[in-house]
Amino acid sequence: MEGHMTQLALLLCITVAASASSQTCDLTKVNDNPWVYVSEMRIGCWTSFITENNTEVHILNLNFGVRDSNIFSLEMENAKPMNLILTSPQTAFCLLRINADVNVYMNNDSTVSLMGNMYPNNVHRLDFPTRSEEELVTWATKQFGGVTSFTTIRNLRTINTTTGLKGTKPGPQRCTLKSEDASEKHFLKIETETPLKSCSPQQQNSGAEAELHIINIREDAGIQNVSLRMHNKKTSVLLRGPQGTTWTVLNPQHTQFGSNNDILLVAFMHTIPPTLTLNSDKAEDVQRKALDHFKASTFTSYTEFRPEGSMVLVLGNKDNGAVGETVPETVIPITTNAPHQMPLMMQLYTSPDYSSPLDPNGKVQSDKRIYAEISGHTFGDIVLTIKVISCFVRSKGSCPVMKELPFIPETCSLNSCPNSTRLSFSLDQLQELEATTWDLECSVKLCYSEKCGDGGRVKRNLEVTQPCLQPPTPPCFDFGLPGVLGIAFGGFLIGVLLIGALWFIKIKTGYPTGLDISSTAANLPGCPCSGAKRQPVSTNPSPSENSSANASIGSTQSTPTSSMA
Repeated sequence: MEGHMTQLALLLCITVAASASSQTCDLTKVNDNPWVYVSEMRIGCWTSFITENNTEVHILNLNFGVRDSNIFSLEMENAKPMNLILTSPQTAFCLLRINADVNVYMNNDSTVSLMGNMYPNNVHRLDFPTRSEEELVTWATKQFGGVTSFTTIRNLRTINTTTGLKGTKPGPQRCTLKSEDASEKHFLKIETETPLKSCSPQQQNSGAEAELHIINIREDAGIQNVSLRMHNKKTSVLLRGPQGTTWTVLNPQHTQFGSNNDILLVAFMHTIPPTLTLNSDKAEDVQRKALDHFKASTFTSYTEFRPEGSMVLVLGNKDNGAVGETVPETVIPITTNAPHQMPLMMQLYTSPDYSSPLDPNGKVQSDKRIYAEISGHTFGDIVLTIKVISCFVRSKGSCPVMKELPFIPETCSLNSCPNSTRLSFSLDQLQELEATTWDLECSVKLCYSEKCGDGGRVKRNLEVTQPCLQPPTPPCFDFGLPGVLGIAFGGFLIGVLLIGALWFIKIKTGYPTGLDISSTAANLPGCPCSGAKRQPVSTNPSPSENSSANASIGSTQSTPTSSMA
């Protein structure tokens, strides 16, 4: 019995040892690391310039370290017509494969040797400046009219242009030198001698478990300042380096960090102090420390290197680039200005208790108040608060209208919304506008403690309808017996008053009842505004006129007759 127990215990020990060994991996030097690669920021430019005969002008400025082989190749058999200026301060050997449309220009004092060239007449040696990048660009501009690209590469192994893409970039034609990432130039496939060593354990992560990557700087490299760009999301990363090293993370994504050094998050201008102690730089010690710190059963990759100069480490597949989240076009809940900022989401509600979410295709009346909740995620152990700065709405259509939308912050307990903020809007000012489809957008800041940084903008589509206005109902009068009697008495009283007024006028004027006022009023004083027509005066005397008047007229008319006789 005791023998069987001993064998069982021995078997368990062997199983545990095998399991523990599978959690670590042995380093191998790889030139094409599938998890981490170096993207150096070097001086260069990229323009839209092209000569009159459709020829591009490219400058390659190559630098090699002391321990490098200084052997590289230019695979340009499928390249577009170009003038290639090749310069390097060190001695190097180049395996050159070009086509008949590629002309290579080198300085008279260059110590770069070309081998395997099928077009020797396409190689030209001239006297041009090589100590200053600005002077070289100036010379090339005078020689060819401009510069399409200037690229500085350290420890070059291969440049390949088998894709045959154009080397121009939309934009200005003037070459302005600045710090750039040469890997972004899609027409060049660049491979360099990398200082990285990496490995991966046989037991890989399950789909439900987040990836765990380990990056280790050897102690003999000294204090470093290394930049890290994240392409993978929902990742755990352990960063280990000599004491005094600073890791500058350009875009944190949804990453959990652990390190024995300071980590600077550029997006929030916040520094995470060391979260663990790890003095040993041995691969196995660092790997086990990462598993213990993140409580993981295995890790995805382990990378070890000695930095040389200014360099940027990129965590992720360089062929796929940054992986973005797919969002249905009709919803559009997540929108930010820059990829390094924390993704935000805005959810709308129709009730103040935030229990009735508004459907993405739902409509809300302009006389109703809507409620919004803006939420985000955390970066590792960092809890960020969201502060809304301003909100506005922009109509959709050929003539968009933008209006600022005042908001009221709503109370929210830490348990109800730990990573979000709530606010409400009134849409009264949209009642007078004809547009119904709007984009609701808010600018926010992300704050940690008392420090705040730009958090970008979050946008949500909004369908607004006008309320249905009911026509006013005419009042309904109920005439009962008191109402009827009141109306009859009022009519009787009005009649009496009118008769009394006419009687009063008759007494004051003294006119007979049968008097024709319209015929007489024209000659009456006090009636200057009478509308009656005035009758013309007849020239024939009436029979009722005074007889004495007639006699005198007759005697007057007979006098001349008697005198004539």
